[in-house]
Amino acid sequence: MTRLSDSLHWQPALGHFDLVEAEADIAQAIHIILRTPKGSDPHRPDFGSNLHLYVDYPVNQVRPHLVREAVEAIRQWEPRCELVRVHPETDASHITMRVQWRLAGGVLRETGVRL
Repeated sequence: MTRLSDSLHWQPALGHFDLVEAEADIAQAIHIILRTPKGSDPHRPDFGSNLHLYVDYPVNQVRPHLVREAVEAIRQWEPRCELVRVHPETDASHITMRVQWRLAGGVLRETGVRL
């Protein structure tokens, strides 16, 4: 188990018994925001994104909808970061949202979320 540092921002890591802190905490929060359908959290019905609504759209039509939904959700639910770029990448069976963001201090980061 990881010992907490002086970081104000931390949460349990997804998928294993550990903690994520600082920038990793923000990256995981972005992942959770984008993978959570709005309305699925009974205590926060507005939490999450509407990315799930576009799963069956044709790839050539879905990109602007995914970018809009991701930007709106991250801006609403993750105030610790400033978005730089949101870019959906596709392969034969998946769409991965590449989210570039920076902290208030200006350090550029990227998070990939496979939908």
